[in-house]
Amino acid sequence: MLLSMRGICKSFSGVPVLRNVSFDLEPGEVHVLAGENGAGKTTLIKILAGVYDDYQGEIELNGRRVRFPSPHHAAGRGISVIHQEMSLVGTLPVIDNIFLGRELKPRFFPRLFVDRAGQLAKARELCSRLDLDIDLMRPVDEYPLTVKNRIEIAKALAVDAAILIMDEPTGALSTPEVERLYRIIGDLKRRGTAVIYITHRMEEIYRIGDRITVLRDGQRAGTAPVSELSETKLIRWMIGRELGSRFPVRESKPGAERLRLENFSAAKPGTSPGAKRHPVRNVSFSVRAGEVVGLAGLQGSGNSSLLAGLFGAFPRSIHGKVFLDGRPFRVRSPQWSIRHGLAYLPSDRKESGLIQGMTVAENISLASLEKASPWGVLRSRTEAAMARRQVQALSIRLPGIDSEVRQLSGGNQQKVLLAKWIETEPRVFLLDEPTRGVDVGVKHEIYALIRRWVAEGTAVVLITSELQELIGLSDRILVMHRGQVTAELTREEASGESILRAAMGKPWKN
Repeated sequence: MLLSMRGICKSFSGVPVLRNVSFDLEPGEVHVLAGENGAGKTTLIKILAGVYDDYQGEIELNGRRVRFPSPHHAAGRGISVIHQEMSLVGTLPVIDNIFLGRELKPRFFPRLFVDRAGQLAKARELCSRLDLDIDLMRPVDEYPLTVKNRIEIAKALAVDAAILIMDEPTGALSTPEVERLYRIIGDLKRRGTAVIYITHRMEEIYRIGDRITVLRDGQRAGTAPVSELSETKLIRWMIGRELGSRFPVRESKPGAERLRLENFSAAKPGTSPGAKRHPVRNVSFSVRAGEVVGLAGLQGSGNSSLLAGLFGAFPRSIHGKVFLDGRPFRVRSPQWSIRHGLAYLPSDRKESGLIQGMTVAENISLASLEKASPWGVLRSRTEAAMARRQVQALSIRLPGIDSEVRQLSGGNQQKVLLAKWIETEPRVFLLDEPTRGVDVGVKHEIYALIRRWVAEGTAVVLITSELQELIGLSDRILVMHRGQVTAELTREEASGESILRAAMGKPWKN
């Protein structure tokens, strides 16, 4: 046994978060740690990684009892963590990020110098293992998110990890990138590295997991080999009840046209000139009231840039025509878009969606301050009433509306983000990865919300990297490749194969 955790208990301000949790790990094993948001998964791995040392219980590593007072001590014993939120310093070169805080030292004068040649050789070896062909001297911020993800993995592997903890590592990856990550994990297993893998995605659990441990309300609900655990039983362990059909069953009854784009082009500021200057090029499509149109595409296809550009994130680079309810609409700014019935839920709730240091009430009212601030003066009672209404409607679990958003679990943060946009009463909802990083129970709640919106006549444009989710929720699917739409698929035509072929610029019909 490589790792054994027994009777782990942890409380915050007297509130139990983990209660008598046990967990073990074998060399070369992928052990999935699952559970709803707030179940205690993150707290458990932070105890193992040395972030928290004020806990009850015992940890044994290679048969010896340990208690890590800091992450540095845990890393020194071969435990590395790839957190859901990346820990890279964007302005530093790649090589400095990989060895940040654990630089290689030369044999002579180790306190004065860094073994730069040794670091370079080690970094090249790690990048080769990860199929990463990049300039190690360039700042991290010059690379896209998918490359940053692999740099984060290289950073974790730089300490010769015996245990690698991955917390939602595929959240921002396209399908080919996910497949590459699976190959990397397979290579790690063959080398004897043990992986603790945290995910909410069912297909990942059954694709790469050897065993699974489920936490519910701070306690272990069960441990079993993945091959012996049905999806129905797994969901019951996670949420304490059975769910109905995975995606809501509904009849598509589209109404009048809500949104139409004609030869729409957009570019993010700072992109290089030439062909890459416009990640969205000459896109035309329409969405009707009561309709969900999915936007598929690999990382960098332009689908996320399309939604951000349409909402007004970079108005100076917009070209083409936009119509809302049949009337010409000029893209000016997010505020202008909100006033005209557009709402945009970004894929990264921590960076672009919520202000972590502000309260739940302040975040919920943020996009609709005019309702809470007649004559430019904020009415706290109105703001509080808005927050309470949404907290109740979306079943948001929180100590109170005055709690800071960063104190909430990922699923509840996502609900706060949805509440913020629901308060604007949009006619067109632009959703970029609305279920990223949330558990299966919250996913079903979001699916039900989308069904309710379209039933009320809202038009929805949806981006999700989960193909089953995209197919299950969409009435039509537009596939993008290099900034252009390469296919339009009906619900009957859509399949994982046809979407991926079109996303790679290939003919999707045989």
